[in-house]
Amino acid sequence: MTNYQIADHFSLLSKLMDIHGEDSFRAKSYSIAAYNIERLPSEATTMDDATLFSMKGIGNSTGKKMRELINTGRMGALDDMLAKTPPGILDMLQIKGLGPKKIAVIWKELGIESLGELEYACNENRLVSLKGFGAKTQESVLQNLAYFKQNIGFHLWAEAEAFAKSFLSQLEQTFPDNRFALTGDIRRQTETLEYVDILTDTDKMTLADTFGNLADTSVEEAETSVMVAMQGQPRVRFHLTTSDAFNAALFLTTGSEPFITAFREKHTVPEAPATEDEIFTTNGLPVIPPMMRETAEVLAKPVSTFSNLIQPGDIRGIIHSHSRWSDGMNTLQEMAVAARDAGLEYLVISDHSQTAFYADGLKPERVAEQHQEIDALNAKLAPFRIFKSIESDILNDGSLDYSPQVLATFDLVIASVHSNLKMSQEKAMDRVLTAIRNPYTTILGHPTGRLLLSRKGYPLDHKAIIDACAEHNVVVEINAHPRRLDLDWRWVDYAMERGVLLSINPDAHSIEGYHDTYYGVMVAQKGGLTAARNLSSFTRVELEAFLEEQRTKR
Repeated sequence: MTNYQIADHFSLLSKLMDIHGEDSFRAKSYSIAAYNIERLPSEATTMDDATLFSMKGIGNSTGKKMRELINTGRMGALDDMLAKTPPGILDMLQIKGLGPKKIAVIWKELGIESLGELEYACNENRLVSLKGFGAKTQESVLQNLAYFKQNIGFHLWAEAEAFAKSFLSQLEQTFPDNRFALTGDIRRQTETLEYVDILTDTDKMTLADTFGNLADTSVEEAETSVMVAMQGQPRVRFHLTTSDAFNAALFLTTGSEPFITAFREKHTVPEAPATEDEIFTTNGLPVIPPMMRETAEVLAKPVSTFSNLIQPGDIRGIIHSHSRWSDGMNTLQEMAVAARDAGLEYLVISDHSQTAFYADGLKPERVAEQHQEIDALNAKLAPFRIFKSIESDILNDGSLDYSPQVLATFDLVIASVHSNLKMSQEKAMDRVLTAIRNPYTTILGHPTGRLLLSRKGYPLDHKAIIDACAEHNVVVEINAHPRRLDLDWRWVDYAMERGVLLSINPDAHSIEGYHDTYYGVMVAQKGGLTAARNLSSFTRVELEAFLEEQRTKR
């Protein structure tokens, strides 16, 4: 059980206590515990009791509950709350804009205990009369309900990938005489997916018998597929084929429907190609990598589009990271040494700015103190370098939350929206464009503020944003956190066409967060990004030269 999973249990306990009107002080203490657990320096499962209980913000009471959860998979206090909570109330906690207090009002005053009842009540205009609600809140609940329903049963690609690879390995060991291959969304590196698709030449009866005898597993058979649902894992959809047709079937099940339809309009798929690549070459086409087989338009791209896609090994430094100076888990020195020891050339430390009070954002005097530490570490760690940066909040009027004098002390500035995300497109565009025009903005951070499967993000005219970045020499971030992957890969091609640099950044709040660059690379490949157009693929010397050129243009 990871720290994040443990923290989720404490967070849920806090919310349920609020819903039931339990002691607010205790409820708040569990919420704080969740925050502290997420930021532990190592996994709680690896600590002994003495070490765990002595951690900042943990203590004896929280530590015992954590140990109970780790050892048994359950927490008595949470079980007690769940026992008296209708299941539909838990579903409501997944709806953006509905916190525990609002859910309590909906439940206790209207008797609503399911999402279906909640949607009906909104359509009947019943939420408007409740204290703390109104027409806008009701409309927002309806919109968020619709978004939630669209994504029920979906998973992040990053969450499904590890399971898919492990499961595939187990299948190959269990059925050594058969072939298996990942296909569909998981092979195309689609950011969210409903199933893990696997192609196999195993017969239907063997698969159904094998999985039908497992506990907590259900099997559904169709003419050419077998669906397997295992508790706590993404559903697996087996596509059935023969050994001779395996490569043709792999091609046909990998590509999206628009891609395959467009391909078949002008080209043919051999029944038994020796390789999947042969399908392209016999039709006079360049081999299109699996992750790019999304649109019909990609079939008209030149071969150069597919030959230099960015790879995980092309990342030369970590841009956008948070240390204990704000809400990160590690010290600045720990983060720098970890990056250096991983073979990287630099670390761009971008702690939160002063408006982000919830993240202990840096006031100007703390900025100066951090810069002193950076200077000392750079002298010690050279030629590795820590660049002085900040993730500056874009305020409601589009300004950044430091004076020009303070902004001038940074090597680069990442400008991001973190608050008041419910904006019309007109408001969002005005706010973001103003920030792009600021001469101190180097990188536009997570451009839409989306959180995959939970928040759509504010509406932007992407072309206008990218055009403005081209005009003002602003880099656009591809935030590599698996829940963001923002800028959306569908706009990478246009950004490169306009000469805009992208930057795959992990937004790391711990050393472990550096790994998220991998997910950023995977999704950037879908848009055709090359290392030459990615800022975090620049060497230290190249980045220094780039930043010096940026300074001369202010």
